[in-house]
Amino acid sequence: MVGGYVRDKLMGREPKDKDYVISGIREQDFCALFPDAKRVGKSFPVYLAEINEKFSEIAFARKEQKAGRGYRGFTTEYDATVTIEEDLYRRDSTMNSIALELPEEILLDPYHGVDAIRAKEIRPVSEHFLEDPVRALRAARQSAELGFAITEQTFSYMRACKEELKEEPQERLFAELSKALAAEQPSLFFRNLQAADLLQLCFPEIHALIGKTQPKDFHPEGDAFEHSMLVVDFVAKRNTKAETRFAALCHDLGKGQTPAEMLPHHYGHETCGGDVLRKWNARMTLPKIWMEMAEFAISMHMRAPRIGHPGKKVDLLTALHKSKLSIKDFNDIILADHGSLPDYLQYAEEILPLLLAVSGNDAPKELRGKKIAEWIRREQIQKFTAYMCGKQ
Repeated sequence: MVGGYVRDKLMGREPKDKDYVISGIREQDFCALFPDAKRVGKSFPVYLAEINEKFSEIAFARKEQKAGRGYRGFTTEYDATVTIEEDLYRRDSTMNSIALELPEEILLDPYHGVDAIRAKEIRPVSEHFLEDPVRALRAARQSAELGFAITEQTFSYMRACKEELKEEPQERLFAELSKALAAEQPSLFFRNLQAADLLQLCFPEIHALIGKTQPKDFHPEGDAFEHSMLVVDFVAKRNTKAETRFAALCHDLGKGQTPAEMLPHHYGHETCGGDVLRKWNARMTLPKIWMEMAEFAISMHMRAPRIGHPGKKVDLLTALHKSKLSIKDFNDIILADHGSLPDYLQYAEEILPLLLAVSGNDAPKELRGKKIAEWIRREQIQKFTAYMCGKQ
């Protein structure tokens, strides 16, 4: 057993899928021993076989040599002479280069991965780190997941990945973003990429927030980037949904477009933020639900705490109901952004059913078309006002 399963087991975390490596055997002999195994690897042998009543992947130990660009730009050697130590040597970090020899589960740690785990550091095994430039994002993401520090040697290798990252498919970058948003502290992903001089290349929309100052009375934490990092981490502690965390991350995207002469104010950022998000989507193709939730958060996060007219509060609550965000999703973002919730959002779970109970079937019979919609809204405002008066 190799990789993340071994790492997590040593850390006392709940291990995920088991990954197996086999060495010292020819492929034809393996197939004779496991006649039901199905080959799923194309460029090198990886087989799907049933182990302990569960299908798992078994990869042949291999060595790799850089022969081109990108994560496919290398040659692979996988004959029976390749040792497990050679296989582990080509991996990205020492904490992922530990194996358990079966069946006795003998620990094999030739590159001192246990020491890295104890020190809570992400350390490279060797220059093989550079073979796949997306390993730079993976190191940043694993730091966010595990709370580990990235060593300067690792940062050096991450910086060296910059040129090849320009050629990487956007879906590979998105895969790391998605995992990072599910991490315990998503902000570390972006902070580490910035420290490695990769944030502007990989996520220019987030990088644009750096240096965009804000009024100190409202945002003593600093610029729009610092604020966004605090918001996404705050929401991450309260909400496990990646799409909600993404909406929190994006709520102030428009501030990255504020002209220098307007700073520290950001008039209209809730409008231009949607344009920034759509350009991001055009480059990377984001999930539809991510887009819809982020667009709502961008357009409404300034209005929600400020509106005073009961009718506008009713309109926002009904719009929230039609959006992909739940009341909790939206409230988590508003609380993170503003530090408190207005009363009508605190009671939204109770108010919204009252509003939705108003039906056009109950409207006066003489009303038609637009007049019925106007009647529904008046009734909703009356119910809203009565409810809020009862709370005072």
